Amino acid sequence: MKLLRALDKGILKLEEFILSYAIILIALMVISKPITRTLLGYTLPFADEVSQISVTIATFMGISYAARKGRHISMSAFYDMAPFKVRKVLAIFIPFLTAIILFVLAYYSTLYVLDIKDSGRVTSALQMPMYILYMFIPIGFFLGGIQFIRNMWINIRDKDNVYLGTDAKDYNDLENKEVEKTGHL
Repeated sequence: MKLLRALDKGILKLEEFILSYAIILIALMVISKPITRTLLGYTLPFADEVSQISVTIATFMGISYAARKGRHISMSAFYDMAPFKVRKVLAIFIPFLTAIILFVLAYYSTLYVLDIKDSGRVTSALQMPMYILYMFIPIGFFLGGIQFIRNMWINIRDKDNVYLGTDAKDYNDLENKEVEKTGHL
């Protein structure tokens, strides 16, 4: 168990590092393009590629991070109005279904990345192999699938709370417990 916790903590730190630097790179490229165009009369030829790579990395590596923090996109109007037991069932079923979908997407995107690798395609400005850009897609799907399985498991294990992510309890439960304690929100 200690090894799994250490691995999880390492993955979290790696995700935070990758996401942070991807966002910084996006900002630098967006800012540098008009500045170089104004000062030098042209834009850096690699700026668009670096931006594309950074957006891809931030998008797909962010799946797992958002799931862990309970910050993934959700349409929760009916969920929020549902009683505790219904929300508990949904908090187990939805992450399970999402994980299956993400694992299937990881499989097919891995096949796609291998196909791109076999084609030998490279980016136009950096001459970087294209599969390096796309390899973050199956990695992100796979890590996201694992995180959603963890979200499902924590909801199975803890009978008294509903978790949106392994690091995030359902805000409905927090509000209800606050009302029970104080008599008001």
